[in-house]
Amino acid sequence: MSTTDHPARSGAMPGIAGVAGRGSRVFRAVLSRTSRVGLVFYTLALGAGLGLATADYATRGGYPFGGVSVGSWIAWPRTGSLGADPYARAVNARRGEIPLAVGEGLLLTASQDDEGRALNAACTYRIAGATPPARAWTITVAGRGKRDPERPVLREGFTSTEVLRDVDGRFSIVLASDVQPGNWLPMPRAAGPVRLALRLYDTPVAASAGTVERSAVPTISRTECAE
Repeated sequence: MSTTDHPARSGAMPGIAGVAGRGSRVFRAVLSRTSRVGLVFYTLALGAGLGLATADYATRGGYPFGGVSVGSWIAWPRTGSLGADPYARAVNARRGEIPLAVGEGLLLTASQDDEGRALNAACTYRIAGATPPARAWTITVAGRGKRDPERPVLREGFTSTEVLRDVDGRFSIVLASDVQPGNWLPMPRAAGPVRLALRLYDTPVAASAGTVERSAVPTISRTECAE
């Protein structure tokens, strides 16, 4: 009995080993294929996430390219032109704004004072001087990020027709959280970064923003700070 049983067992063992080997190879192939598919999906997800994050960062603040520095202000002569770069168009779309075309006017923004310090809602600033020649202009302030819902909107800016002026035609606006005499522009929030926007309408400097002199734009000086 033993002489007939051993050959049967020895013949069965190679068959079982072969099946196990083929199963192992199939499993490794499936695992390898699954790993490649997972790696492809991971790469696509990572690329999409990084793309969305960089696009959000590039369009969250102001225009990233194409500005012309004029003192504390930055002029943006091409944001409303046909040659505006894709980032400028993305910023306009995100804000829901219609930019000024070259024939309509010029936008200038400021996020720092004359000393190069970032504008902060916890501080008080004086915006004084004159503007380049224009048929009309507006100056507004806005906080970066969401507005505080508990803070009432008293005023967001001044126009050239309502601002109080000195006898020489120059003006002085106080940007502060507390009530101020004269041209008071309330801060949009209690603390945090803010940005000023000066819009010149029907101005001859729209097509030559690089020629605007520093003395032609308002100065921005910090008078006190709660920090």
